[in-house]
Amino acid sequence: MKLAPLSATLLAALLGTSALAQDNAEPIRIGILHSLSGTMAISETTLKDAMLMLIEQQNAKGGVLGRKLEAVVVDPASDWPLFAEKARELVAGDKVSAVFGCWTSVSRKSVLPVFRELDSILFYPVQYEGEESERNVFYTGAAPNQQAIPAVEYLMDQGVERWVLAGTDYVYPRTTNKILEQFLKDKGVAPDDIMINYTPFGQSDWQTIVSDIKAFGGTGKKTAVVSTINGDANVPFYKELANQGITADDIPVVAFSVGEEELAGIDTAPLVGHMAAWNYFQSVDDQANYDFIDAWHSYTGKDDRVTNDPMEAHYIGFNMWVKAVEKAGSTDPDKVIDAMVGIEVPNLSGGKAVMGKDHHITKPVMVGEINEDGQFDIVWESEGEVAGDAWSDFLPESKPLIADWTQPINCGNYNTQTKTCGGAAPVIN
Repeated sequence: MKLAPLSATLLAALLGTSALAQDNAEPIRIGILHSLSGTMAISETTLKDAMLMLIEQQNAKGGVLGRKLEAVVVDPASDWPLFAEKARELVAGDKVSAVFGCWTSVSRKSVLPVFRELDSILFYPVQYEGEESERNVFYTGAAPNQQAIPAVEYLMDQGVERWVLAGTDYVYPRTTNKILEQFLKDKGVAPDDIMINYTPFGQSDWQTIVSDIKAFGGTGKKTAVVSTINGDANVPFYKELANQGITADDIPVVAFSVGEEELAGIDTAPLVGHMAAWNYFQSVDDQANYDFIDAWHSYTGKDDRVTNDPMEAHYIGFNMWVKAVEKAGSTDPDKVIDAMVGIEVPNLSGGKAVMGKDHHITKPVMVGEINEDGQFDIVWESEGEVAGDAWSDFLPESKPLIADWTQPINCGNYNTQTKTCGGAAPVIN
């Protein structure tokens, strides 16, 4: 039916008023808490850029709940206490609705009291040691059963008998290696066939340590390095491997914190065949991944900017947050937290990520070998997605624990033997 002139005018006015109301609506603020300076900037800066791209894309779709999104970026500068200060600044001062951030577990641990006290939401995008499940945190990176354990099982299948567990000296490598050491012993590996070494953040002199690794691997038994070295210390570590002529055929390294971004600053020719275990690689053959890479290159204006696993974790976490907010009809943290469990979104490898009751997501597991282009050739992949396990079955104090943030349990460390909520998590030294 043709509208009368008055009706058409009224309709136009109403539409204009609606558009104006959306333009004038208070934006929803999103906090970005990643180090843009210091030892972790090599890994975290690109995650800030990825979040800015995701926010821009969502605004192009009309925002969320009819409101535009506004990014609030801070730099905690690889300073762990500063992470807590900046988190408080974002939540209490800038009134953000959610925060996407942190890389190291020590940075995450430092901000947990802030998110508990202020009842806000953190999306944490990096693999970690497990042994934690917080109501206010959603873990979009891998738990040990989604990265570390499958990677070691893969190496065992390749005939590895001796193990170097090399990590940066903080909670993630120490706890992960505690889990791996017990796992290896349970598999019959002798204590003398396990070497454990820790170095400070920013370690630059690797000559003696790499010499020790070379000697440890010179007994005739096939040896591998399982690396939880983090940040810019990886650059001199891999350079020293090359300097001492250690190739992947001699002593392969499988890394849990080295991806495409970290390799961008290294001559990868001597590193061909060394490995990393992640839940996403840029080389994944799927249209969703190609579309993401194209969007990233378009956003950055640089065709040589790489993508990596924690970027995909932010992609998943951000899209889950959008769906949860729309489901809840609100950005209120309590309502969003309740809405998050069961949310399902596509990942970038052709599957689905589902948020579990323990606030961990389902993920495929992949092992990739470094090639000369600084990319990874995927040599092994799990059959389908693997659900995250917050509490390791390989630690006696953790084996009876589960996390379930739904009623009636509503607990992050519920003891299935005593049928009680444990309160504070066990201390892992």
